[in-house]
Amino acid sequence: MMRPLLIFFSILLLGFKGDVSFKKQQLQYPNVKTAYKEKWSLVKSKLTKAGIDTSHFEIFIRIFKKDAQLEVWGRSKSSEKFKLIDTYAICRSSGDLGPKRMEGDLQVPEGFYHVNVFQPNSEFYLALEVSYPNESDRIKGNKKSPGGDIMIHGNCVTIGCMPLTDEIIKEVYIMAIEAHNNGEQNIPVHIFPTRMNAEGMAWLKSNYTDADKLAFWENIENGYSYFENKKLLPTVTVNKKGDYVIR
Repeated sequence: MMRPLLIFFSILLLGFKGDVSFKKQQLQYPNVKTAYKEKWSLVKSKLTKAGIDTSHFEIFIRIFKKDAQLEVWGRSKSSEKFKLIDTYAICRSSGDLGPKRMEGDLQVPEGFYHVNVFQPNSEFYLALEVSYPNESDRIKGNKKSPGGDIMIHGNCVTIGCMPLTDEIIKEVYIMAIEAHNNGEQNIPVHIFPTRMNAEGMAWLKSNYTDADKLAFWENIENGYSYFENKKLLPTVTVNKKGDYVIR
């Protein structure tokens, strides 16, 4: 999904910390220029409506596979709790509910990740690469070929990614640029099978019998509940078995 030179350059861009260099580099690309021209006023109005400082904020992305929804949450740097900025439709899907465990299984991952690459010139319009496989995936998944190149991107096609329409990725991408440009080095991305409230957990248990999946969902539900209750991000680590530990 990524050309080698673009991978290198995109990772290089992530090295700029808290100054205008990152944004300036991104704005050299036509798709990013267009996104700012068409969507920045709208994004600023959404941030303002949510009570978030448009000049100094960070974001958090939360995804629900069954619901085909991507939420963007944000908070001013001077604030503690996150506020919902908007909920967007994921326009295509592949695979089934449950974590990704190997290359070629068409699964969208589930778990706790972050944005690790910006792709301003993606063949899928604009793209944010998610940090799959993480430590848990490497322990629990296929050791030789866990897969990779998992993106939030435009162009509304997928083989295991989280595609949005081009109009929506413009908004999400420039929010990510602004947050990263102001010092948010690792934008969190949490991916769940569905909303893991009492109703959602009951639905999963009534529709799936796979013991490994159910145990995995019970594990990640702790991270979902932490954020739901506090509107703060949990500290997530991984134990020797590959299970997430939520603090």
